[in-house]
This record gives sequence, structure tokens and C-alpha cells, in this order.
Amino acid sequence: MLLEKMNSINKIDQLDKLKYVLHSLDGEKDKHTILIVDDEENNLQFLKRTLRKNYNILTASDGSEALNVVRAEGHNISLIVSDQRMPTMTGTEFLSRISDDFPNIIKMLLTGYSDIDAMIDGVNKCNLFQYISKPINPTDLEIIIKNGIEAYELTLSKNTLLNDLRELFFTTIKAISNALDAKDTYTHGHSHRVTMYSLILAKEMEFEEDMLEEIETAGLLHDIGKIGIPEDILCKPGKLTDDEYQVIQGHAPGGRKILSTIPGLKSVSAWISCHHEKWDGTGYPNGLKGEDIPLPSRILAVADTYDAMTSNRSYRKGLPHEVAVEEIKNCAGTQFAPGVIEVFLKIEHKFREAALNPLKVYDEYSRLNKDIEDK
Repeated sequence: MLLEKMNSINKIDQLDKLKYVLHSLDGEKDKHTILIVDDEENNLQFLKRTLRKNYNILTASDGSEALNVVRAEGHNISLIVSDQRMPTMTGTEFLSRISDDFPNIIKMLLTGYSDIDAMIDGVNKCNLFQYISKPINPTDLEIIIKNGIEAYELTLSKNTLLNDLRELFFTTIKAISNALDAKDTYTHGHSHRVTMYSLILAKEMEFEEDMLEEIETAGLLHDIGKIGIPEDILCKPGKLTDDEYQVIQGHAPGGRKILSTIPGLKSVSAWISCHHEKWDGTGYPNGLKGEDIPLPSRILAVADTYDAMTSNRSYRKGLPHEVAVEEIKNCAGTQFAPGVIEVFLKIEHKFREAALNPLKVYDEYSRLNKDIEDK
């Protein structure tokens, strides 16, 4: 009986210990993590003692060791306090090496010297939050660190808000694109396919990431001007009259009018207004010619035409891939930019493969989907 009671007490003690450890770990998770870098052990211990009550503390005795700590724990670190004058690597050298990969970490430089060059380097290279002179009073240090942590939290809040707004923005764009395609059962998925083909071309042409995002937005919204086109014209199965064709042509400048008032879509609105311009100047709405047509518009024109030719319509069956490629090739220098067609002919097989599974391929090329998933 006594043994059973002893075991029972031991189990209770172990459970209490476990609860205490788990509670302590939860408390640690709530704390911000600070990295202290200093080659002088006394300074390192002073900073650690002063700050450990309110923060999780990591330490390093030089820049090289600190780099390893940041590589391992960078995404958990909120703030770094680094001494300036250390062997092998100065504080500004260390902070500048992590600045690009960890721009949100608050960076502070600690020195016992009045070093103007270090201050300038810190501001220019490290995005330095504050320059701290030794010796420092513990109370002053706590206030400075608290201000730094508040700045870090504010940055995170802004980034979260921007990401939320970005997700809402792109989700709305896709909803508009789907609504446009739904107006005509024969063009269902057209905007997504045009976007996919445009991204394939733009990626092959080594566009920057930001530009690829804008091209994706332009592809999804390239026909937004058709919102104002009557459905009896838009969905007419037979040949359009001259007057009806003129109405249809209004969708290009109409799209620009809709989007040009939205901040951040100025370039996109200009591109979509030109996606029916032709290299030889016979297109619409403004008869632009050659290099006067924005490059993204020239890409959209090829993507739009390829999808229009290979998709089924109420009045005809879609053309085979090989026929569409040959037609587009023959229009280089007249309807299409020769440079874009040169790239198109190199990778036309990717268009054929993409057409077989557009949803999967679009997800592979999409920048907007990737941003939302990464978030």
C-alpha cells in the first residue's frame, strides 16, 4: 500500500513538473527573441542579465558565430544588438550581411567609441534602427530595446495587413476574370488560358518576378472592357456587322478606362488597351506600330490569338495546334512582333502541353497563386 502511494505521489510530481515545463515553454514562445553579439564576455553577460527577464536571449561572441546563429534562428529573431569593434568582422559588416535576407529584424549597434564612419555604414548598409554608446544604463537599455520591439511588431502588423490586402486584391481579380468568361459559354476559361500562355512566353523571355505578376494580372483582366458589351453582340454565333464589330473594338479602351483609376494598375490598364494593336500599325484602338506597342501587349496578342484559334466557338471548331502555330508564324512582322514570335516558335510545344491541362499548368506558372499559398 505504501509503495502504491509512493508511486502515485511520484506520478503526481512528474505530472506537475511536466505541466510546469509546458507552461514555461508557452511563456517562452510569447517572448520575443533577441540576439546579443559581443566579444567581451562581461558586456555579453551584462546585456543578457538585463534583458533575459522579458526576452529569449541568444548570444554570440563574434560576427562569424552570429552569422551561424542567424542562419539557424533568423526567422525567430526579432532584434539584434551587436558590438561594433570585434575581431575578424565588425558589427556593421555582420549586420550588412544579414540585412537582405532578414530585413524585418531590428538592428542596433553598440560601441564604446564615437565612430562616425560606423554610424554612416550602419545607416546606409544595415538599415540600422539605433546606435547605442557604451557604457549604458540598464534602464535606458530596456527602454531602447522596448522601442525596438514595438517597431518590429508594427512592421509585422503592416506586412500582415499588406498580405491580406494583396490576397483580397488578387482573389477579386480572379473572380472578375471568371465572371467575364461566364458571359459566354464558348469562352469559358479563356482569360486563364491567355494568362497561362502569356506567362509561358514572359518567363522564357526572362522577365523579372514583379513584371510576371503584372503580366498575370493583365492576362486575367485583358477582356474586362467586355463588361460593357451587350451580350447579343458578344455571344453572337455568326459574323458581326461593321457596327457590331466597332462596338466589340470598344472593349480595349474600355478596359483601360475601368482600370486606370485603380492605384497600382496604371501599367496593366495601358497594356490591355493595346493587346489588339498590330506590329504593322493596322490594329486598334490607336493604330500603334512596332516598338510603340508595349512588350507585354505584344505577348498578350500572341497568347490571345493562339487561344482564340485553338478553342471551339459556336460557329466553328477549334483549329489543331500545328495549324494555329503555322498561322501565327506567317503573321510575324505584320500582326505580331517578330521577336515574340521567335520565342513562341522555340517553345510552341509548351503551349500544346499547357492546352491539355490548363488548370495544372496555370498553377505552376502563376505568381499570384504562389504568393497566396506562401502567405
